Amino acid sequence: MGRKAKYTFEQKLQAVLDYQSGKKSAADIALELDMGKRGNDRIRQWTNLYKANGPEALNPKEKNSSYSKNFKEQVVQDYIQNGLSQNELAAKYNISSTSVIIQWIKRYNNHIEQRDYDPHPEVYMAERKKTTKEERMEIVQYCIDHDRNYKETAAKYGCSYSQVNAWVHKYDKQGMAGLADNRGHRKAEENLTDKEKLERENKRLKEELKRKEIEVKFLKKLNESGRGR
Repeated sequence: MGRKAKYTFEQKLQAVLDYQSGKKSAADIALELDMGKRGNDRIRQWTNLYKANGPEALNPKEKNSSYSKNFKEQVVQDYIQNGLSQNELAAKYNISSTSVIIQWIKRYNNHIEQRDYDPHPEVYMAERKKTTKEERMEIVQYCIDHDRNYKETAAKYGCSYSQVNAWVHKYDKQGMAGLADNRGHRKAEENLTDKEKLERENKRLKEELKRKEIEVKFLKKLNESGRGR
């Protein structure tokens, strides 16, 4: 399902015509349409789209735009080799927002490969899936082998994005041990390492100190209340 357009075709076209004719400034038009701080830029983007592709370019898109990996690379190369600005690229390739172009350029500069658009919005809302340690290992391995694409992995295995993200990060820190389900289990004292024993004792002392602080505050408040009466 596409996103509902905030501005109609008629509003965009009138804004472009008013701006081009000099009848109104971009700031005036942005104020009339209640477009916020970046409104001026939006007016200029619409104008560039109109100049490059005609009024049809102002039509609201029926669905969210999807851009292939090759298309993204073509736009970035045009930016690098020909020195076109983001606004010029948006107009040339009929891209409604320069923000996506900026993201593609950042990925290129950080040596991150562009990807084909693959939404899978359902993975963010998916219920948490019950899995065994072996299943979590398989999921983590797939995610790592596929450039840590959490969204694709979650869609493939029918679990949530947050689960995949958490499992991979636990595996990075603790290896296979990080994928064990330790909920409701407390490691026996005799099985602890010296470091773990020290950490547990420090935690106990901190909790005890916190309880004492709360008791002191309570008694102080009680004494003050008694003196007041």
